[in-house]
Amino acid sequence: MSASIIIGEDRRGSPVRVDIEELLATRLLVQGNSGSGKSHLLRRLLEESAPLVQQVVIDPEGDFVTLSEPFGHIVVDGADYGTAEITRLAARIRQHRASVILALDGLEIEAQMRCAATFLNALFDAPREQWYPALVVVDEAQMFAPAAAGDVTDEVRRLSLSAMTNLMCRGRKRGLAGVIATQRLAKLAKNVAAEASNFLMGRTFLDIDMQRAADLLGMERRQAEEIRDLDRGHFLGLGPAISRRSVSVKIGGVRTKARSIGSGLMPLPESSGDELHAILHAAPTAEELAAEGAPIPHFLSEPKPSDVLISEIANFALAPLAGSEEESDDELGPDLFKIAAVKAPPAVPPAEAIVIMSEIMSDMVEEPGCTFQPLSSLFQDYTVRCRMKRIGAHVGDVTQFRRRFAMAVAGIMDPTDPQWAELLALSTRVPDDLLAPFLVMARAALDGAPCPDDEALAVAYGTRSPGRIRRLLEHLEKNELIVVKNDYAGRRAIGIPHLGVTTAAV
Repeated sequence: MSASIIIGEDRRGSPVRVDIEELLATRLLVQGNSGSGKSHLLRRLLEESAPLVQQVVIDPEGDFVTLSEPFGHIVVDGADYGTAEITRLAARIRQHRASVILALDGLEIEAQMRCAATFLNALFDAPREQWYPALVVVDEAQMFAPAAAGDVTDEVRRLSLSAMTNLMCRGRKRGLAGVIATQRLAKLAKNVAAEASNFLMGRTFLDIDMQRAADLLGMERRQAEEIRDLDRGHFLGLGPAISRRSVSVKIGGVRTKARSIGSGLMPLPESSGDELHAILHAAPTAEELAAEGAPIPHFLSEPKPSDVLISEIANFALAPLAGSEEESDDELGPDLFKIAAVKAPPAVPPAEAIVIMSEIMSDMVEEPGCTFQPLSSLFQDYTVRCRMKRIGAHVGDVTQFRRRFAMAVAGIMDPTDPQWAELLALSTRVPDDLLAPFLVMARAALDGAPCPDDEALAVAYGTRSPGRIRRLLEHLEKNELIVVKNDYAGRRAIGIPHLGVTTAAV
């Protein structure tokens, strides 16, 4: 499966792609004045990459919550939760790799900055085993990383700026790839903007912003006027994830729309002044009186308890890859491409899902060098394969995957098979990182097969150090999980005392 997406077309009509894997390592900065199509660009990027990578959106205007229905993003309304709940939700989001939109439109600017900082810090502070790749999109980034003091307190500004700096400067090693969008580069803190290696620059008019954009794109000062002349929805792109040379991009269409009202003209009412006066001062209707007691409309009809959101996060699955094609209308005009409609994946019975997962595991362990790959990379590969088979809801967490993968390395593809029940019960006493070589030895003993040599155990363990295998055997023997026997000819056999079986001596 390709890790690149099409975001638009260049002047010749050729598609312009963004390499998502490269983007995760190099980050993205988007600039454009209000009305330049900046939010539309972010929406296109999010929609096209939804099946490929976890997404976290910091949404100060609540424009991106419409992604939740077709793509399954979980909406967290920042106005409904306190600091402790936001921290806990962010930790669960990191753990379960849920794609989430943090909607902040119900808060004042200072509360937005504080909530976003708390949320980003919790994502950043996740334990090492949860450093999964994720796109962290921050719209109106100049609000959260201002270049100068504004109307908020210094304490809130420092808190928010620190969180944004961590995201852009240190987030890559934790799997967090910042995608920040701003109306003006001059208003965005330089140490935050400077960490991006990819740029998409839209229309802007102020000289200082044009000059900074031209410098980032490697353009000469006299070419900066080109940025002023860009049409709405057109951007100049540069960076390792986009193009090695500056390229003009017309952003493609989208499947969802923002909740904000468009800026087009509408016919004025034809009523006379007297008629309008009578309408405005008329007695309230029954519907108006009933509406006065109704809650304020929101994308979420009412605040969800945090435990309900945590349950949704735990059961999250990335959006499926599109299956059928249809034209889409968008706010910038006709779409450039035929884009696929997202359909909910059919439910797969658990018994059938187990068979499919066994096949996926079998394919993975047959790939050379698979045991030497980082656990996070293996888990990401596994989840993508499961989503392709429409069983993303059955994936489980990384701890379950680690033990299941160790079983697959030992040739145990169906852990529900009764013949493995006693062995798997014993394996609960074995640390997760030692499980694969232990199961390889135990499987050989159950089959009466020759004792695995140090090289076979090293491959199962994912190491090239003979010393580690010696220490591994000593540790398992010390904990009475195995017994190592060496005969007078120097041949080795390994017994599993709890199962009463022994490998053949080799």
